[in-house]
Amino acid sequence: MATLLRPFLHDRFLHLLILLGLLLACFAPFSLRQLPAAVDWSTILTLGGLLMLTKGIEASGYFDVLGRRLVQRFQSERSLALFLTAAAALLSTFLTNDVALFILVPLTLTLRRYSSLPIARLVIFEALAVNAGSLLTPIGNPQNILLWQHGHVGFAGFIGQMLPLGGALLASLLLLTAVSFSAKRIERSSHSPETQWQRSLLIASVVLYLLFIIALEMGYAGWGVLLVFGVFLLMARRTLLAIDWSLLAVFIAMFVDVFLLTRLPALQHLLQQIPQLPEGGKYLLAIGLSQIISNVPATILLLANLPASTLLAWAVNIGGFGLLPGSLANLIALRMAKDRSVWLRFHFYSLPMLLWAMALGWVLLLGIDAL
Repeated sequence: MATLLRPFLHDRFLHLLILLGLLLACFAPFSLRQLPAAVDWSTILTLGGLLMLTKGIEASGYFDVLGRRLVQRFQSERSLALFLTAAAALLSTFLTNDVALFILVPLTLTLRRYSSLPIARLVIFEALAVNAGSLLTPIGNPQNILLWQHGHVGFAGFIGQMLPLGGALLASLLLLTAVSFSAKRIERSSHSPETQWQRSLLIASVVLYLLFIIALEMGYAGWGVLLVFGVFLLMARRTLLAIDWSLLAVFIAMFVDVFLLTRLPALQHLLQQIPQLPEGGKYLLAIGLSQIISNVPATILLLANLPASTLLAWAVNIGGFGLLPGSLANLIALRMAKDRSVWLRFHFYSLPMLLWAMALGWVLLLGIDAL
């Protein structure tokens, strides 16, 4: 029990969200019966399943094997960083941004056992990469799914409207990666014993991963989570105890806080004025709102007053950069890094990336309108 409760007791971000929710509850009209509906339980179930599956693969020891091979394959920090950044962006286009992080961040963390690589910086760039890569397709992230469902373009049409921004941001990020990582040779650890890994746990985790994705696609997220939990309860009970379950509480608290925020009378009045804003105002509003409440809730709010246009799609995806709350993927990546210093260092790269993406996106939008 102590092992399960420890993350909740030491999670300062969770405590902050709870205090914020209590403060908002003093001013927002609501009933307690509305709070459960404010949470996107499908997202919570998906996140819970991914937490278990990733921890299963990590506990199997196979990430250590892959980490050793990566260190041996790449000669310089820059080449390895470019590979991981590109891989994160590519995986996020069809596996979604959070799934890409659940695959790559644990793998990246194992690299510290075999080399002296700047692991925290690698995780930061992987978080930036999934924000850039996932914007390209309708299934890359939750906000794109919402925009695609509310829009009038097909799968290929959606990719076409996002391609100019996605291509430019990915090229910019790869250039930033090349500048931010040294070309010096990777210093490999001389004391890295051969890792013993559990083949049965790895195979079970991979098979469950595929079944879980199928369950999500068919709308049976709850049954998928029960299947994963049941198998791990039989095969790897200690693995379940090692999972950071407080992350689920953080997401639940964020959903509740956003719901309470939207119930504020002053905000309700402001939302009704959105359609009268000029295009530049809508662009800045979508980006700014994403910085405060994250880009998925911002998309939900804005779609009630704005069409699912290219401007809105670009703005909320650009809003994933910048401050930590801009994208839930940022939170997932930095929590998995388990390094307190990474929270502040993340903004050293993400804030300039936000400013660049804002300027680049607006110039591209003006160019498209001119054509």
